[in-house]
Amino acid sequence: MTRSPRLVAFDLDDTLAASKSPIDARMARLLLNLLDAVPVCVISGGHISQFQMQLIDNLDGATDSELARLHLMPTCGTQYYRHVDGEWTQIYAEFLDDDEKNRALAAVEGSARELGLWESETWGPILEDRGSQITFSALGQSAPVAAKIAWDPSGEKKSRLRAAVQVKLPDLEVRSGGSTSVDITRRGIDKAYGMTKLAELTGVALDDMVFVGDRLDKDGNDYPVKALGVACIAVTGWEDTAAYLERLIPELTAAVR
Repeated sequence: MTRSPRLVAFDLDDTLAASKSPIDARMARLLLNLLDAVPVCVISGGHISQFQMQLIDNLDGATDSELARLHLMPTCGTQYYRHVDGEWTQIYAEFLDDDEKNRALAAVEGSARELGLWESETWGPILEDRGSQITFSALGQSAPVAAKIAWDPSGEKKSRLRAAVQVKLPDLEVRSGGSTSVDITRRGIDKAYGMTKLAELTGVALDDMVFVGDRLDKDGNDYPVKALGVACIAVTGWEDTAAYLERLIPELTAAVR
């Protein structure tokens, strides 16, 4: 991308913050500065409550004008929230029906047990119904970052599980999520779907966006955005993202002037 983006989109875990952790104060300041220059989208596999804990609750001093420029897309873009009249309002949701949910829950648990990946000691529930997405987290939803990294450092366990579950659910979309998670949504509904909807709803063309994520590899849940043709910035943690924003924000501010 040679020209400055008109909108910047981010993954959440390991891009804006450590997995399931609040954003750092440095990142919060950078995001507010970015929101003063361009609209911002956060699109992640997490539930809206995770966005609240990690992101929204830590944007100290954010104005209504800044929050109005923030687009939230939980569960890989299957849901969309905007800040309207002082509160976060759901604009759309692509909910799974009961049959889809039940089959997804049975398939991922069955496959995990068959592959020896169903752990007996966890931090919170392994399976979560997020409405528009079923999520498997091998060590539970609240596992510490160090434990999650140690469980599957190469990503091989997740890849085997994803492939096994996809065979059982040919009509649904099964993707590797965070460091220990697998996400299941309706077929064709992934982060590329979310970004396409974002372009329609904001009027900002995909060519005028940039996406920042840590899982742009072919097995990662950020890859559909790259395959869509959106300009992407690969990072390995929030510190990389902060360094990128410290370069980008002055450029955007100068362009606005």
